[in-house]
Amino acid sequence: MSNVFVGLSGGVDSSVAAYLLKKQGYAVTGVFMHCWSSGSSSHSLGITHSSSLGVSCEEEDAEYARRVAERLEIPFYVFDFKEEYKNRVVEYMLEGYRNGITPNPDVMCNKEIKFDIFLREALTMGADYIATGHYVRISTNNELKTNKRINEFIIRKFANSKKIRYSLMTARDKNKDQSYFLWTLNQKQLQHCLFPIGNYLKPKVREIAKKAGLPTWNKKDSQGICFLGKVTIDEFLKQYIPSKKGGVKDEKGNVLGTHDGAWYYTIGQRHGLDLKNAKTPETKPHYVVSKDITTNTIVVAEGDKNLALYQKELILSNVNFINLGHSDVLENVRMSKIEILARVRYRQPLQKAKLIPFTLQTYKLIFEEPQKFIAPGQSAVFYSKAGELIGGGIIKE
Repeated sequence: MSNVFVGLSGGVDSSVAAYLLKKQGYAVTGVFMHCWSSGSSSHSLGITHSSSLGVSCEEEDAEYARRVAERLEIPFYVFDFKEEYKNRVVEYMLEGYRNGITPNPDVMCNKEIKFDIFLREALTMGADYIATGHYVRISTNNELKTNKRINEFIIRKFANSKKIRYSLMTARDKNKDQSYFLWTLNQKQLQHCLFPIGNYLKPKVREIAKKAGLPTWNKKDSQGICFLGKVTIDEFLKQYIPSKKGGVKDEKGNVLGTHDGAWYYTIGQRHGLDLKNAKTPETKPHYVVSKDITTNTIVVAEGDKNLALYQKELILSNVNFINLGHSDVLENVRMSKIEILARVRYRQPLQKAKLIPFTLQTYKLIFEEPQKFIAPGQSAVFYSKAGELIGGGIIKE
């Protein structure tokens, strides 16, 4: 019997994941990961007062997780990852905003916490696998279905190989698919991962939970960044990055108003700007198109159809290929390009694009049609037509 440690978040998805695995005959252990929250002492992040902007819902989630484990009659542990989460996720996000980019803490949480330290801790304690409630599917030896242009190379490379290769596929429920946040995973991690609910639609997951008597069956899904609790991203950032008034300009350099600090804003944002010189009955919404943290200046464009909001090409750093066959093609064969489908934000419809090696450490992503609101620091994630998650990277420019 294989041992699997399930990350119980206190929500319905991870609860059903644990239920299904136990039903399938696995020896299941439930684990709640206690991470840093915005209600924690802010001394640990280098400032001298305590945060009082609301309380995280983590205690409630932990209690739900415990009750699920009790209902399923499985062992239950709480792993204390507060320090690791603060250092690897929270500091990463704050440093990104300080540098003028828009980081994605959910991607970093998966990379550094769930599929790194949680996985390693579970394996140390005797687990064969870890499982989560992510809406994504995993398959093996799926390379030949990916892209006709690279089939010939992969057939030659893997024809006589008995090594199992793992692929991540989009979830059956396209509205809940979470593959966008998992592009950093690799083969070493995937051989120990299970994603039990990837083949289910969300209503079915809730139905299963209700029939199984799980206390989370009607619990609302969490929204936003998990560690913020009830505070907004602006409220959180202002606890750690001092505000500083700066100018808001249009594309011609005309000053339209002021803002509280360029580092608080992201490309495509339209709220939080004091545009006193632009407020007339005829004025359309203004969107951030660029920012300069050195001069503390923001440039905005008027109207959501403004060409300044669109970008066709971008440079990616920290690129990861989940199935190494793809990176072998790009790095060793040095094909001029690979045709893919890509998105630059969660739930954005997939867009036709080409991925091209640019330098030794970067790639260029060229969309067939210009895309709106591309923010440096966010993730660009790419797929095959068959729904395989090929990989992703960080938008550099």
